[in-house]
Amino acid sequence: MTTARDALFKKLAAELGIDHAEEVKAVPRYEVAVEHEGELYVSGMIPRVRGAVAVTGSVGADVSLEEGRHAARLCVLRALAVVRQTVGTLDRVKRILRMTVYVKSAANFTEQSEVADAASDILYTVFQPSGGHTRTSIGVLQLPKNAAVEIDMIVALGEREAGTSTF
Repeated sequence: MTTARDALFKKLAAELGIDHAEEVKAVPRYEVAVEHEGELYVSGMIPRVRGAVAVTGSVGADVSLEEGRHAARLCVLRALAVVRQTVGTLDRVKRILRMTVYVKSAANFTEQSEVADAASDILYTVFQPSGGHTRTSIGVLQLPKNAAVEIDMIVALGEREAGTSTF
């Protein structure tokens, strides 16, 4: 069943040229998401598109602010894809409680929050009017696979409807 949130998610992903039909998988010894007592903890997502990291390098050096913002959009959509994959629909999301945005930053780059704003904009759009969330944006020296951005999230979930299952 496609819901309004799921349809909006698919539209935003298509606008960025991403298809989340493929399952997001973790390597052994960790999970892409863990559901516990009404909360879903989503592991860090880097800006992968069709298996490759789409935006690499340091924001403020090899990567422009706008490219960093693009990377943040890709990361948050990937995180939302994990939410859908885990719980079946974005309609189970009561609220995004927290998002942490890690930005691989050049030494003098101080616009981590502007990079993170791009991801926040997507969350607000998909979950409005309750799209607000807490957020921390952090400049770091290095991220996995030389990714420019990585995002993790904590999501509050509603009850699963009777007779539904994850897909």
